[in-house]
Amino acid sequence: MGAIDKAISSGQEGQKILLTGDISRAFLDADDIGGGRCEVHPNILDAIDAASKSGYAAIGVVMAGASGKLRSALKALRDNCGARIILLAQMSEEPKALELIGASYNGASVADDYLICPIRFSALVSRVSLVGGGMPAPAAEVAVSVGLDAATEEKMRQLEKLATEDDLTGLKSRRYIWEFARQIIERAGRENGRVTLLVFDVDNLKHYNDLYGHLAGDEILRQAAVLIRRCCRQHDVVGRIGGDEFAVVFWDDPRRKRAGAESERRSARADHPAEAICIAKRFVRELGKAELDLLGPEGKGVLAISGGLASFPRDGSTIRELFEQADRALLEAKRSGKNRIYLVGKPQSDIADIE
Repeated sequence: MGAIDKAISSGQEGQKILLTGDISRAFLDADDIGGGRCEVHPNILDAIDAASKSGYAAIGVVMAGASGKLRSALKALRDNCGARIILLAQMSEEPKALELIGASYNGASVADDYLICPIRFSALVSRVSLVGGGMPAPAAEVAVSVGLDAATEEKMRQLEKLATEDDLTGLKSRRYIWEFARQIIERAGRENGRVTLLVFDVDNLKHYNDLYGHLAGDEILRQAAVLIRRCCRQHDVVGRIGGDEFAVVFWDDPRRKRAGAESERRSARADHPAEAICIAKRFVRELGKAELDLLGPEGKGVLAISGGLASFPRDGSTIRELFEQADRALLEAKRSGKNRIYLVGKPQSDIADIE
């Protein structure tokens, strides 16, 4: 029995996995997938037909390269089988995956879960975690099915989380932010879209650490993370990229109809998108109202940030260029007295002065 068959074999008839789409864009071991108890249909219409004729534990749907009618195709899969539907998404497709999972259809979600790709096939098997009858398998049993013990499986999950999430704030990690921004800039270049990067850090954090201790400093970082996440739109991506430095990737709402946003996108090539500036200003206001109990009576209204805003394609054509430009604007904001966010190329343009 091959490695793929071993991974999904549970001793139950019909315990199979169906994959649809270009699996080379989702799996690191795509060449080893296919045959046995794993069936691959590149065309989603063929997958819908197969799903109606045979029982599957789960259906993995590769989002990369899928047509604009993905939601309709997922509904058809839901109508034709009772399998668990797992979306296989690139980082830039995560907001769309979350939207599909949250969408209701005939009393169920359009999709059940998603994984960020590329991954190994065993990661999909672990996520499915099914035995006969469609009930979740014990962790140890799932781990054995992919050739791992339970402790190793849990360690792999923790490592995957560490690679994409900041453990102090719960925001995305630097690695995630960098790769997501790279992908979304490539997409924006193809679709005449907009991407704006905000880089900011907390003013005087060393002072708070020295005066009140590092627990207070950590609380300040967590509070800043909560506030920026609350101020941003659902599809914006927020991360902590090191120490007291954060980054936000603002980009076009994937749910916005292309025709309705076209004129706004084109105007963005000459100016910064208004939404990013508006959100950044709202964040500054919320910081000014924050209360930090660890700092005692002096803990109200003391939080402030310095930041820089850079936009694609106005200020750079790659993620590296946008970070370099935003960092320069941030440093200029620091030199000018802190507690302000500057636009790239205009150090005199504090966003607070923009109506």
